[in-house]
Amino acid sequence: QVQLVETGGGLVQAGDSLRLSCTTSGRTFSNYDMGWFRQAPGKEREFVALIRGISGVTYYQNRVKGRFTISRDNANNTAYLQMNSLQPEDTAVYYCAAMNYFISSQPVRGVQYWGQGTQVTVSS
Repeated sequence: QVQLVETGGGLVQAGDSLRLSCTTSGRTFSNYDMGWFRQAPGKEREFVALIRGISGVTYYQNRVKGRFTISRDNANNTAYLQMNSLQPEDTAVYYCAAMNYFISSQPVRGVQYWGQGTQVTVSS
């Protein structure tokens, strides 16, 4: 079993930055690809970014490329999502995920464990 705890959400203004953290416990952190997803009210949960466990290769949703950066610290079992130039459309609950595999067309299918989510609200 793997537990994931997200922190770092909050209320910011458009153009501001936030850094989300996802701390994990349980099984070997580096075995998992780590992903960030988000869900806005009335919408489906969508993929935001992913970082491979060992190689560190990253993938991003097109709408966040150049603004968001995913990273991980395998020694401290933590993944991060640095979010810059935030916009009101980035408002959502952000979820961390430990993933067994990644299919770009169906990223949710690879999720084995979810965090509880952290709210990010961006005002205009």
